[in-house]
Amino acid sequence: MMRIHNNLHARCNQQHTMHRGGRGHGLGHGFGRGFGGRHGDDTGGRGPRRRMFDSGELRLVLLKLIADEPRHGYDLIRRIEELTGGAYAPSPGVIYPTLTLLDDMGQIAAQQSEGSKKLFAITPEGQAELDINEERIEALIARLRAIGKERQRPDAASVRRAMGNLRQVLINRLGSREADTETLNAIVALIDEAAQKIERL
Repeated sequence: MMRIHNNLHARCNQQHTMHRGGRGHGLGHGFGRGFGGRHGDDTGGRGPRRRMFDSGELRLVLLKLIADEPRHGYDLIRRIEELTGGAYAPSPGVIYPTLTLLDDMGQIAAQQSEGSKKLFAITPEGQAELDINEERIEALIARLRAIGKERQRPDAASVRRAMGNLRQVLINRLGSREADTETLNAIVALIDEAAQKIERL
């Protein structure tokens, strides 16, 4: 919120320079970039996101899901997507090399199955790895489930919708060169007031 406040004041000063004959580029050129982007693997101008899995974590998650029941690669992708409520689905380019690694390590083994898909089952070596990392794996699965629950909360969806509306209104209103200093100050005051009220809830 402070960044929005500073951006608005910076644009206000820029527009004042334009009125005096300066060479400012106008609000429409620079303001939108601060609000751009979308959720997902793109950063959308909001900086890098934390990766869903750190080194070795995906391997443990796949091992746990295969221990629950033998699975194909696509089944694993779908199961992780289900756990996160659709917020994240690992790509085949991530899943299949990890399965190959687990197979090479002797922790899973391909079973005979119908069709061309490989059905993987856990081995005694894989079960031993699960036993050693039991607490870590439980925390990983809990984290995925928490993402899914958060994703499905209707109130969270409403907040995202409201934030999207505010973003679009700001882009439309401040993209106009007709926005004067008084209007910008009024917008800043409204945003600050809303932030203070939310903080007191």
